[in-house]
Amino acid sequence: MANNKFPLQFRSPVAPLIKRLIQEKQAVGYKYQVGALALERLDRFLAKEGLAQCELPRELALKWLAKRPHESAANHGYRGHTLRRLAIFMVKQGYAAHVPDPYLMAKGGGSSFSPRILTHAEVRRLLDVVDHFKPSGHSPLRHLVMPEVFRLLYGCGLRVGEVLHLKVGDVDFGRGVLTLRETKFGKDRQVPPAVSLVQRLQKFDQELGRRPANAYFFPNLRGGHWAISSVYGIYRKLLTRSGISHAGRGKGPRVHDLRHTFAVHSLLRWYRQGADLDAKLPVLATYMGHLSVVGTQHYLHLTAELFPEITTRSQAHFGDVIPRRVVS
Repeated sequence: MANNKFPLQFRSPVAPLIKRLIQEKQAVGYKYQVGALALERLDRFLAKEGLAQCELPRELALKWLAKRPHESAANHGYRGHTLRRLAIFMVKQGYAAHVPDPYLMAKGGGSSFSPRILTHAEVRRLLDVVDHFKPSGHSPLRHLVMPEVFRLLYGCGLRVGEVLHLKVGDVDFGRGVLTLRETKFGKDRQVPPAVSLVQRLQKFDQELGRRPANAYFFPNLRGGHWAISSVYGIYRKLLTRSGISHAGRGKGPRVHDLRHTFAVHSLLRWYRQGADLDAKLPVLATYMGHLSVVGTQHYLHLTAELFPEITTRSQAHFGDVIPRRVVS
């Protein structure tokens, strides 16, 4: 299903509909891995409760919606939205299903996280620290790998998984292009880094020696790809050594905030160069792998909030995209 290496198992009477729901999500371009895992847990619950036929009774729905001890509001809300999504899908297919009211979902279950945009000075400190990383017994290559990984995260706004899954054959030094395969929306895309970054990657590749095209460009000790959790652990160390405070688990700065920082800094740079932001927004959307400019417009809000100098001009082009903030 969502992961060919670890196929999901669905055993309840609702399993056929769950599989159809996942297939429909994937058919329109979503990988839907997290959603599929949430549905697998829901399916496991229904099977354990002894559901006998393809339906979603009210009592089981409410039992699933009950908040667990020490469960975060975000996780509780996500479980609730998973159930509601399945229930609505079942009703559309003509099956009996209890659709819970939205107000039953825990507050905070939505995507209300505000990314932490690093300043240019903070980025410089971060990269300076990672450039002085030392190899360790269990990570003899980290002093070579991590400076380039973090430069790609910030310099190209790539997702962490996109960087870690790069293969040697995906890096074309002749054209100065990276090919990112099977990205978030199941699409391949090509990204041209800055010339200086391409030169750094070429030097890194030469230091590691001749490798097959299907080898990971940034290998770990065993030749596989680095785990995202390992990169996040290193990122926390970089923040501490750079004097950048961290607000705690789930509050950032997160590794993914480097992608947001790239987008905001790009818009700011174009603004200061006098570029037409209206024309640049689709370019940024394509570069970052968004399905449309809708997923990129949020960065206009962030840029306008962080750099008031841009507000007047951006309002002229995007009056409906960057509304004035109303403080209640």
